[in-house]
Amino acid sequence: MVWAALFFTPYFLAGGQVELSPVAMNTWVPLGLYAVIFYLNYLYLINAFLFKKKNTVFILINLVLIGLLAFLNYELKEMYLEHILAKNKTIERPPHEGLFIYLNSITFVVPLVFALAFKTIEKWKKDETRTQEAEKIKLESELQYLRYQLQPHFFFNSLNNIYSLVDIAPDQAKETIHSLSKLMRYLLYETATEYVPLQKEIDFLKTYIELMKLRFSSNVIVNYSFPTVSGDVRIAPLLIITLIENAFKHGVSSTELSRIDFKISVQEETIKFVSVNNYYPKDATDQSGSGIGLLNLDKRLQLIYGNDHKLKIDVQNDLFISKLNIPVR
Repeated sequence: MVWAALFFTPYFLAGGQVELSPVAMNTWVPLGLYAVIFYLNYLYLINAFLFKKKNTVFILINLVLIGLLAFLNYELKEMYLEHILAKNKTIERPPHEGLFIYLNSITFVVPLVFALAFKTIEKWKKDETRTQEAEKIKLESELQYLRYQLQPHFFFNSLNNIYSLVDIAPDQAKETIHSLSKLMRYLLYETATEYVPLQKEIDFLKTYIELMKLRFSSNVIVNYSFPTVSGDVRIAPLLIITLIENAFKHGVSSTELSRIDFKISVQEETIKFVSVNNYYPKDATDQSGSGIGLLNLDKRLQLIYGNDHKLKIDVQNDLFISKLNIPVR
């Protein structure tokens, strides 16, 4: 379309009142030669030589090409003028051959510059797309790795809970195994997507908390306030569970009555989670947790939400406080 407009604009600007031969010689022939330079470079030369770092060859080929086409343009004008001069002796001849070819060669650089510009922009867009696709694949692979890493970590922690109940409360151990099967079903079949409905995640968290309450029923008070939300509110799965696990890990004493409070709310397109519990640091000999949970959580938050999330973990007056704000998806 662009070339068609360039070809026919001179004729229409003249109101269609001029002969075609001058229009052809002064505009169509040069434009046709410009098109040769443009498409030879755009379709072949730039890819074959310039983008393969063969700069010298690329420059030499274009110098020869421009010189030949400028000379061809001169010869065609000469032939046309010879024909005109045979009819009208008063028409002046063009400048000296060398000067004419030199001036024409300069104009022939213009389509080369346009070809370079278009091809460079096109290459940049393709490279940018490939980079984004590679980043996306890398992100998905890393998230998948972290998710697979989290599942056995969660599973082993839950097995530790069941093990502690087998001798002291066999019936509760059976109930715990049933609850664990629900949790693992969610882990294995419903968390493979990037985001899940917040309500499903809340149901999962409730089941886990009830399971933990069975284990610590005699020496811990657990309160939680979770809303009922619509299916439109979505969240990346298995983020909050890490903080809840951590609260039970550091917030329960074997000798003192402990208290743990959890709260989830949705405010102004933000999901807010708060956990407050007593703080009982583990000593160096305690191997009840691998420490992988919070590291995993921090990596996943960065990969999924970037700078749009806020995670704050603090200890104040022997209370361990975790706050997480993430945007609604």
